[in-house]
Amino acid sequence: MAHDGQVFPGAGPEGEIESLREALRRHEHLYYVLDQPEVSDAEYDRLMQRLRDIETAHPELTTPDSPTQRVGGKPREGFVKVRHSSAMLSLDNVFNEGELRDFDRRVRQILGAEPYCYVAELKLDGLSMAVQYDHGAFRQAVTRGDGAVGEDVTENARTIRSLPLRVPTDLAQLETRGEVMMNRKAFDRLNAERDELGLSRFANPRNAAAGSIRVLEAQITAARRLEYFAYFLFAAGQPLYPSHWESLDALVKLGFKVNPHRRLCSGVDELIAFYREWEAKRDSLPYEIDGVVAKVDSIAQQNELGWTAKAPRWAIAFKYAARQAETVVENIDVHVGRTGALTPVAYLTPVEVSGVTVSRATLHNEDEIERLGVEIGDSVLIERSGDVIPKVVRVTSHGSGRRPFRMPAQCPVCGGKVVREEGEVASRCINTDCPARLKESVLHFAARGVMDIDGMGEVLVNQLVDKGLIRSVVDIYRLTLEQLMELDRMGKKSAEKLLANISRSRQLPLPRVLTALGIRFVGERTAQLLAEHFDSLDTIATVEREELEAAEEVGPKVAESIYQFFREDRNRRLVQGLREAGLQFEHHFKRKKAGPLEGLTFVLTGTLPNLAREDAAVRIASAGGKVTDSVSRKTSYVVAGDKPGSKLDKARALGVQIIDEPALLELLGGLP
Repeated sequence: MAHDGQVFPGAGPEGEIESLREALRRHEHLYYVLDQPEVSDAEYDRLMQRLRDIETAHPELTTPDSPTQRVGGKPREGFVKVRHSSAMLSLDNVFNEGELRDFDRRVRQILGAEPYCYVAELKLDGLSMAVQYDHGAFRQAVTRGDGAVGEDVTENARTIRSLPLRVPTDLAQLETRGEVMMNRKAFDRLNAERDELGLSRFANPRNAAAGSIRVLEAQITAARRLEYFAYFLFAAGQPLYPSHWESLDALVKLGFKVNPHRRLCSGVDELIAFYREWEAKRDSLPYEIDGVVAKVDSIAQQNELGWTAKAPRWAIAFKYAARQAETVVENIDVHVGRTGALTPVAYLTPVEVSGVTVSRATLHNEDEIERLGVEIGDSVLIERSGDVIPKVVRVTSHGSGRRPFRMPAQCPVCGGKVVREEGEVASRCINTDCPARLKESVLHFAARGVMDIDGMGEVLVNQLVDKGLIRSVVDIYRLTLEQLMELDRMGKKSAEKLLANISRSRQLPLPRVLTALGIRFVGERTAQLLAEHFDSLDTIATVEREELEAAEEVGPKVAESIYQFFREDRNRRLVQGLREAGLQFEHHFKRKKAGPLEGLTFVLTGTLPNLAREDAAVRIASAGGKVTDSVSRKTSYVVAGDKPGSKLDKARALGVQIIDEPALLELLGGLP
């Protein structure tokens, strides 16, 4: 039918589609996994367009695993929680050879005289993700989350070109686990784009990868060129092969991207040699690593070694030391954020740390400055934690003309009063009309992932605020073409595009609007939960504190912040202005059918006689209930089994009802 994408005539749409898909999958694997492209980008695009054309003409022939389906449709409004097939545990860390030898000694003690070996792999600095296949077809991708439950990021993961949408297997169920990564070139390109748009830069590739896999629009994920390196192969939550090394080889044969820099080590000395080799060569890699992972190769021996509550006893992460450099604090200034918080920033004599020139480092707050004992003129040791984020570690010597930093009593931007409330570490400008607060508020409002007004970056916002065209975020929706064209470096085409983006933002759902308001402690997830619980912004704005606390994950502190926000005249005027601008104040979504435990919160403690705690949690959730880890006054029931922990004592102290497994089953009403 086809060879290298050349389709023979007369094949019919079904045959030509399969031929094109086979060719495109092969070229994707060559380019994104093996880095050995055989055709030009133009030829690849031609084949892809031909496939799109045929699928458009014959929509009944389109399948989810087609290469055309990597980027999905409309943006989603949140992420569904999904329980993993088996626990996705993190690894324990060691930081020197002595600690690594202690780990090896513990392995020898448990295995006795049995011979064993390690698989040494580079520790990729990314985000862990599980990917599931049904009969070879990509079905679902879930982030690690807390190890037991993660977030469904299927549509975003589908856009990762190195992640196959179909694998050659006869198994009904197959699962891989691996790391979502962003290489250095993609990271630098992304930050350069954010600089042009006036958006804040990502601190490091790991944060960029984690943020990119969790954006609500798959098109954004696709544009950020993530990679997926697989390192585990499971079926029914268990390893598929008798050794880890065999699993890695099998993953390669299935078409996954597997890190080629790995070694089978007969003992701890070979592990240390591998570690030292890549410590010297790590800068030659196109991506970030932060150490080496060692795993006992035999799966049978892994099972013999077992697990702690948080990590396997058969694997360890041997971390590289954070890179450090010494420099001088030339000055300490403050940055005013959108909530009015004043953050001290150390301005440093520029110094290179692991290939990056560092000239600034955050000092967080006055307490941190006092803890460090740092003054202007001091020499300090700075560190790029995770090899990226600069921070001041300690003072190395006092400068001859050193002088202390004092938090200003007046805001350096507007001259407004600065206060530090009892129990808080941050000092704040209390002038709500402070230009610095306004600029930060506008940037937050317009940011991608909030109201997503592309083109409204820092340079433009500075002009709009300084010229008095924006005195409130509501004024964004009052901007005219004539006003924009009078600004520096703003042509008619750019102005029209910006206005179109502003207009488009009016259609974004209520959770985005709630996030955009900038209420303290209300981020993307809390906004989503509030919208789902109350259905409208007007309801959220008028209910009492106790009613706000009824929403999932909203405690007294968050409820108080929301309540006070909507009791201020200035904020009520802001909300009214946004209403008049046509933003979405209602939330429309399909509610799950209520179960017998709808609205009830459970905490499990001890060992139940028949149900595993994980099974009990699943059955409670299936019946509409919620399972949490900690006991509070909002807990409906504590389900206690044999040898309960301190949660039982806390339940008694708070007067929370305590039940056993039979009582739980009665509440479940016989649900399977």
